[in-house]
Amino acid sequence: MDKGDGSAQGRTLVLGGARSGKSAFAETLAGAAGAVRYVATSVPDPADRDFAERIAGHRERRPAAWRVVESVDPAGVLRADPVAGATLIDDIGTWLTARIDARQAWESPRGTITPECDELVAAVADYARRLVIVSPEVGMGVIPATRSGRLFRDEIGTLNQRLAAVCDEAFLIVAGLPLRLK
Repeated sequence: MDKGDGSAQGRTLVLGGARSGKSAFAETLAGAAGAVRYVATSVPDPADRDFAERIAGHRERRPAAWRVVESVDPAGVLRADPVAGATLIDDIGTWLTARIDARQAWESPRGTITPECDELVAAVADYARRLVIVSPEVGMGVIPATRSGRLFRDEIGTLNQRLAAVCDEAFLIVAGLPLRLK
């Protein structure tokens, strides 16, 4: 039953800016279901110490009993292995970056990665168990100075709209506080 606090069953999209608290909120939602499969979409770069520290912070915060799957194919994970409890995907922004990198599409037209986005949205729509998805909301700030920044902003904005449409509920996290959108 939906209590208005994100405890509903089904698919939940959690949006927010950098350091907004979106991952911690999503982890709380997923943890309420008991067993959690945590799908980490990042591709760690050993040379990027700052990003490595962020990943370490996430690892330290997660309960040891959670099953962690590191994958740049969350759609494949959802389709191949339904689990009891909840699945938490963190996050769509790192997944999108990896897809654009894999296609070397930073200078390509918008929509180049639409087939991968279609596959992800379809897998989310078809997923019948508890699912919590974390994604950045980047369209509320300044216009990026670079073409690649604008491409990412536009692609993530479109993908977030599509994911919200197939999710049962959505939250925007601002300053650690959840605002229910749907």
